Amino acid sequence: MAHHFTQAGLTEAAIEWWGKAGQRSLERSALVEAIEQFTRALDQIASLPGTPALRREQIRLQVALITPLIHVKGYAAPETRAAAEQAHTLIQQAEMLGEHPEDPLLLFSVLFSFWVRNYAAFDGNAMRELARQFLALADKSPSTAPLMKASRLTGISLMTTGDIAGSLPYFNRTLALYNPTEHRSLATRFAIDAAVSALCFRSWSFWLLGYPDAALANAEDGLKNAREFSQAATLMWALFYGSLPHIWCGKYATAKMQADELVVLANEKGTSFWKANGIRAQGYLLAETGSAVDAIRMTRSSLDAWRSTGSTLRVPTDLSYLASAYLKVGQFENAERCIREAMTAVESTDERWYEAEVNRIAGEVTLHSPLSDTSNSERYFERALAVAREQQAKSWELRAAMSLARLWRSQGKPRQARELLAPVYSWFTEGFDRLDLREARALLDALTS
Repeated sequence: MAHHFTQAGLTEAAIEWWGKAGQRSLERSALVEAIEQFTRALDQIASLPGTPALRREQIRLQVALITPLIHVKGYAAPETRAAAEQAHTLIQQAEMLGEHPEDPLLLFSVLFSFWVRNYAAFDGNAMRELARQFLALADKSPSTAPLMKASRLTGISLMTTGDIAGSLPYFNRTLALYNPTEHRSLATRFAIDAAVSALCFRSWSFWLLGYPDAALANAEDGLKNAREFSQAATLMWALFYGSLPHIWCGKYATAKMQADELVVLANEKGTSFWKANGIRAQGYLLAETGSAVDAIRMTRSSLDAWRSTGSTLRVPTDLSYLASAYLKVGQFENAERCIREAMTAVESTDERWYEAEVNRIAGEVTLHSPLSDTSNSERYFERALAVAREQQAKSWELRAAMSLARLWRSQGKPRQARELLAPVYSWFTEGFDRLDLREARALLDALTS
């Protein structure tokens, strides 16, 4: 219909039907098609003299264009950034004319796109400030939706910048406010479903804080909800974010199935952004379980693809996995280069949730390189412990304690090693069949014998 109206020169009708087509495509996760259709509608508007009604429709369509661009091009891609900035400009211009948006969530959608851009091209300070602004505006809204969204963004901002315990109340509030009947439709306006996102991120927080069973339960609930929701973008989110707790817990078969499914779905939907995430998860898995050479190839491929979307999020994690893989194949210079880059990225972006592990891996690289420097390794392990304790990240603390305990055991100091590791291990109350806790128990037994 939109095509025929366009061909007939019936521009206003064409605008209406291109917009309807774009919204229909977005709702059924035809993301590439949605971009094309919203763009066609906006092009038609640009050909007409401005009126209040046309300006309202232009704002609505410009905001709608942001979501499919996020998933196809990437959160921080130039196209996504330009669409969000144009939407913000249009809203400001309309308000200068005394034309305030009929839908207050339009402005929240634009603010969300600004936040998510800083999340992808990671800028911790900007994320926290934008989340603060979002919360302040949300507190003035009579609707629960803005507060629910603001709580989610605040939780993510805190967790990823190292305040892991502080993130939990915000994820809990997101889930408490969420009403499926009222809020599921907002996924097409805020990229993904809020409850699925909160469950997946709460899973990460639980794992980091030392509750692996709770982490896996949340990851599985998030994926279950995403499958019931039947929106591809939300499902891709859940497949990636839910796969990492399984990797950390040593549930590699489940993680592999999710990563493989993500790559297939991303190819089907034409989104290089989510494909890069799928390949990233596959690379992490290979680094843990498979060929280090294949892990290097896949992780480098995903890192290149990721950076091409303008994103730096999780680059410290990628570089740390690369450093570990290079170490396994004896490419010590590459391992040292990658871990140095990872440490620099942590400081420059303020992405700190992985900081303890970056330092621990730096210690392993230093320890196992040809010019082994045990004193420097010990300093890295102690730094990893200090960061983990400051962040209350018990899972990272356990790994750092194991690395340092192994070093002390090799130096003939088994008593000190046991005194370090035993209280960390004893803190845990669940997950004793998970990989790290099994390894810690075995190491403690070896230190006793």
